[in-house]
Amino acid sequence: MSSATSSSSLPSGLSVLTTFPDVLFIPELVFGGLVWILVASSKVPDPMLQGWVMFVSVFCFVMSTALLCLYIGGAHGGSSSWVTLDAIYQATAALFYLSAAVLEAYYTYSAGVLNSIPLYSGIFKIYQENIAAVVFAFLATLIYVIHEVCSLWRWRSS
Repeated sequence: MSSATSSSSLPSGLSVLTTFPDVLFIPELVFGGLVWILVASSKVPDPMLQGWVMFVSVFCFVMSTALLCLYIGGAHGGSSSWVTLDAIYQATAALFYLSAAVLEAYYTYSAGVLNSIPLYSGIFKIYQENIAAVVFAFLATLIYVIHEVCSLWRWRSS
């Protein structure tokens, strides 16, 4: 595997899936997709909070998929402006996911404290889905932050 610090350009073709930090697109898509699914499957008593989490998960999933496909297709052509675009996108996605994870954690905590949910109720299942969404949102945030740091190193060396 090649390192982000040894190469200042973006890989193209299937080598995107073997270089670090570009291989992080895969866990970003997995964890982001799980957040999307879990938030979409739960009931939405507070649409403002859940709506932002849903927007972030869908936006980042679509943009990460598009960037991964463009990198695999070689659309960047070795241009340094794509390295800058990658760094800007990763920073934006990391900030978006951090805000979404905090809001989802706040909502889940508030729902648990206010409702004192019994284990046998149907609400408990929704509460568990929201807890899982919080965990996956923070994992997605961590992956995006790692990808951002490596993208900044690549941008700085280009």
